[in-house]
Amino acid sequence: MNIPILLILFRLLLAPIILGLAYFIGENSKIMIVILMYLGLISDILDGIIARKQNLSSPKLRRMDSQTDMIFWLSIGFSTWILYPKLISDNSTVIWTILGMEIACYVISLIKFKKETCTHAFLSKLWGITLLVAITSLIGFNHAGIPFALAIIMGLISHIDRILITLILPKWTHDIPSAYHAYLIRKGIEFKRNEYLNG
Repeated sequence: MNIPILLILFRLLLAPIILGLAYFIGENSKIMIVILMYLGLISDILDGIIARKQNLSSPKLRRMDSQTDMIFWLSIGFSTWILYPKLISDNSTVIWTILGMEIACYVISLIKFKKETCTHAFLSKLWGITLLVAITSLIGFNHAGIPFALAIIMGLISHIDRILITLILPKWTHDIPSAYHAYLIRKGIEFKRNEYLNG
């Protein structure tokens, strides 16, 4: 039994469930959406750790994980829009900027390497944490404030890092901690990876 793949498929299955809860049930589904979001995050943490422990990690698995992450977080984003349309409208410029940068990450990678981006960078993980806090605050406690602003800022910073990683890398590879590490790869300099944060 390939546990990492099962965890990835579990997270993929959560996406339409979360969207369905927000669309069909609305405000009464907020607690369930928050719970499912945390379950998705736990599955995301575990799939990489288990894959590395069992020597199952591969470019194909990491690409599958990366695309599932995108679908999962997009479902969270659209659910937030369904539940809080005014908040999204009030911040539409910066949100569209982040979405545009996400698209740019993929376009640049596809043009340069003929493959989608799959960095799993540290700043992207940090952005995921700030998103988790922001959406927990928003959906769970009806409060945007600093958590939401911090998530927006980290979203911009992490996307700049991902774009730089793709531009700097000499050839496609996965699990690049940062743009600095992409530079080390370009120069042929070895560096130690953290088995829990990056494969």
